[in-house]
Parts: sequence; structure tokens; C-alpha cells
Amino acid sequence: MSDTYPHLPPGHPPIPSRKTGLLLLNLGTPEATDYWSMRRYLKEFLSDARVIEANRVLWWFILNGIILTTRPFRSGHAYEQIWNREKNESPLKTFTRGQAEKLGAALGRGGKLVVDWAMRYGLPPVADRLQALKDQGCDRVVLFPLYPQYSAATTATALDKAYEKLLAMRWQPMIRVVPPYYEHPAYIAAIAESISEHMKGLDWTPDRILVAFHGLPREYLDKGDPYHCQCQKSARLLRQKMGLGEDKLQVVFQSRFGKAEWLKPYAQDTVEELPGEGVKKLLIVSPGFASDCVETLEELAIGLQETFMEKGGEKFSVVPCLNDSPRSIAMLKTIAAEELAGWA
Repeated sequence: MSDTYPHLPPGHPPIPSRKTGLLLLNLGTPEATDYWSMRRYLKEFLSDARVIEANRVLWWFILNGIILTTRPFRSGHAYEQIWNREKNESPLKTFTRGQAEKLGAALGRGGKLVVDWAMRYGLPPVADRLQALKDQGCDRVVLFPLYPQYSAATTATALDKAYEKLLAMRWQPMIRVVPPYYEHPAYIAAIAESISEHMKGLDWTPDRILVAFHGLPREYLDKGDPYHCQCQKSARLLRQKMGLGEDKLQVVFQSRFGKAEWLKPYAQDTVEELPGEGVKKLLIVSPGFASDCVETLEELAIGLQETFMEKGGEKFSVVPCLNDSPRSIAMLKTIAAEELAGWA
């Protein structure tokens, strides 16, 4: 302490050694699969004006009067199918924690860098972990939203929570934000390698690879959200990296909600139609997710597989997300180091 601040007057409160923080930001997860845990999570998520851009008064009545009375049961059942029973938590929380711990070890920096993680919805909250970094002496913090493709409903709302906390701080740390990495060479290479590695473990060759991104209302694209364009560019770069054409690697959008038009083509409709078009062996990858979660483990790996087989499909497989694998940590290290340059 005295070596860092040798000129402090007698009696001065102790000052932590200067450090840099790196805060990984992910979507969030319920704490359990029961009705009330799911309701709390869904209420926070679906009350976010970044996620649901509707008349706030009307939406309040729809959300509290209809959706939150029934959807927690369905969502709880979905989470039950993929729950990490050993740790009693969702896989998303397990993998995000693992990413933070392993990335911290990979980056090193001699104790001058603190890597932490937070969830936009649920626990641990962004505000709490940002405060924890400040309390540990981090006067500079890099925010790392784990969303390769930018959307106001994902990246922006996660950053909103960090900025809300900064508004309440008298002494704010300096802030940098890792930009969307949808076209970063390290990201494209990691996804391509994960697909190739997965295919080597199959005893069949896919007729088609579907690149499934999370859906978004078409209205958001019309308002200027860049998400759709960034998804398409990621897919195009992936095709180039793997030497595949659009007839072999096709983009679809999953997780449609409500009656409004969403980004197309819809994953559900496409999977239903493919067997009739002669596509009997199907591989799906979801590069928009940094970690496996209910959308990949239940919606894709269970739900869409049932649909594909019922419609006449023969072989089906889903490529795991990068999660906290060595390939993932190497990619995250490369991207994070670019924003940490000069700070840590």
C-alpha cells in the first residue's frame, strides 16, 4: 500500500492498489425452475422496454394478467430438461462463471486485472459486480457483453444496467466496452473449428447446416437495429471460412414470441420443410450464443430434433456452443486483450 501511495499523510484512509476490471455480461437465468422463481425472472426480463417495445400500460396488463400466470409453468418445464443438477443452476450460469474464471487465469496480469461476471436479469446483478470491482481497487473497467451480434434487446440493455450503476457512483471508474465481435477473425475461426470438430465425431455427413440465431421482431430491424445484418455477415464469413455455399449453410431465426412478424426464415418452419426437400441429415449451430442455454439445449436439441424426425428426418445433431472450452477462452482472451491494451 505504501509503495503505491508513498506520500499519503498520516491517518489517511487506506487506498486499494490500482487495478483494472473486466466484467463479462450475459443475459441471465432463473435461480430455480419452480413457478415463483420463473415468474420473478420472466417478469424482470419481459418488463424491459428494450426487449418489449410496446405501449407500457397495455403491456403491463398483458404481462401481469396473462403471460405471468401461465408462461412460468412452460418455461420451468423447459429449464427442467436442461438444469445442471450437480450445481443446482442453469448451464448458462455454470458456463459464464467458468468463462470468467478461466479467462482471468489465461490473461494473468500479475494480480492487476480482476475478471468478474454478471447477468442482466437475475443473479449476480450487473450493479453489484461493478461495485465489487470498484471496491477491489479497479479504477478502470472493461465491459464485455457476451453477444457477438449487437442488438438493443441484448447488448444495449446489458450496458444500460452498467450505466445506471455509474450514475449513482460519486467516483466512477473509467469505462471501455468491447464492441460486437460478429466479424472478428478469432470468433469466426472458433465457430468454424467447432463445427468441423463436431462433424468429425459423427458417422454421417449433414445434407445441410442451419445457423440458428435468436429471433427479433422485424419491427426492430426496420427501426435501425443492426442485429440482422450482423448475423448475416457472421454467416457469410463462416461460409467463406469453411468453403461452403448458401445451399449447405443456411441462416434461420429461432425463439419467435407473440403474433408479430419476426426475422425470417423461422427455424421451426424451415426444419418442418427440409425433410420434404430431401434434407434428411441436419446439423444445427447457434453462434449467437456464447454459452449453451435453454434456447440451445431445449429448444434446438430437443424441440427441433423431435420436429425434424416427425417430418421424416433421419439424422440430427446440434453443435455445442463454445462455452468455457479452451477454444472459447482463447477467443475471448484475444478479443478482451485488444480492449485491455494500455490499461492492464
